[in-house]
Amino acid sequence: MPNLNPYLSFRDTAREAMEFYQGVLGGDLAVSTFGDMPDSGAAEGEENLVMHAQLNAPGGLVLMASDTPTGMEYQKPQGLSVSLSGGSVDTDYLHRAWDGLVDGGTAIIPLGAAPWGGEFGMLVDRFGISWMVAIEDSFSSQSD
Repeated sequence: MPNLNPYLSFRDTAREAMEFYQGVLGGDLAVSTFGDMPDSGAAEGEENLVMHAQLNAPGGLVLMASDTPTGMEYQKPQGLSVSLSGGSVDTDYLHRAWDGLVDGGTAIIPLGAAPWGGEFGMLVDRFGISWMVAIEDSFSSQSD
């Protein structure tokens, strides 16, 4: 079955961001730099920028990212959010993820009870990435 995975773009903070996300979400992080790829087209001094990073976190979560070299146009992410969600069995993990992601960032909607059940929150992390965290209310879904 195909996968749909977020791929984040940064100017020059992809490594720092992905190491932060690994600390928050856990898992294994693989990073390739422009210097690792001959003839990558990166400008001199940009060899250590991230050409591709992939975080494989528990539960099959995959998050990818790269830096945008100065020779390419870069626009800060806008109009999208990374959504992290799960059921009541994932509550502890999702609460820890929220606490980690919001550290140094801004809570737009603090994580709390949602009118539709469960919990929901929105934040912008320290790297300018928007996140939504949702914890489904297993009791309401079981009673339907």
